[in-house]
Amino acid sequence: LMSVPLAAGFRRSLRLCRRKSRLKQQSCYSRCPSSCYSTLAAPYEEVVRYQRHPTDRHRLIILVGPAGVGVNELRRRLITSNPREFQSAIPHTTRVQKSYEMNGREYHYVSKETFENMVYSHRMLEYGEYKGYLYGTSIDAVRTVLDEGKICVIDLEPQ
Repeated sequence: LMSVPLAAGFRRSLRLCRRKSRLKQQSCYSRCPSSCYSTLAAPYEEVVRYQRHPTDRHRLIILVGPAGVGVNELRRRLITSNPREFQSAIPHTTRVQKSYEMNGREYHYVSKETFENMVYSHRMLEYGEYKGYLYGTSIDAVRTVLDEGKICVIDLEPQ
């Protein structure tokens, strides 16, 4: 078991709140904003290993990191280690399909208009632009993997 400390801002708020309560002999709970009040009850959040109940659906795993740190390689290795349990969602793109590619295998190839409509209707989990083309992962693509009884793994580069 591990503990994760609260953000520095919460710690600072708690120190100020405690200091003021000593001076005025007032309850900190009555003076602090609701965020301060709720953090006093549990200043640390316990982190434990997630154990899925057999009847629970699988969850989405998102690996996040800047270019070059290996999140794509980590995703690839995870899927290769157990392809019956892990799978990537097939992303959408507006780029032209190459001759050796199949729609729905490497990517879902869509028009820019279709892609933008998916973004505006909140159907994209994440998206971005690369070399003038749009790329992204739809919620439906993630659901497809989860509906197959697998853990969906995607990697993202923060923008």
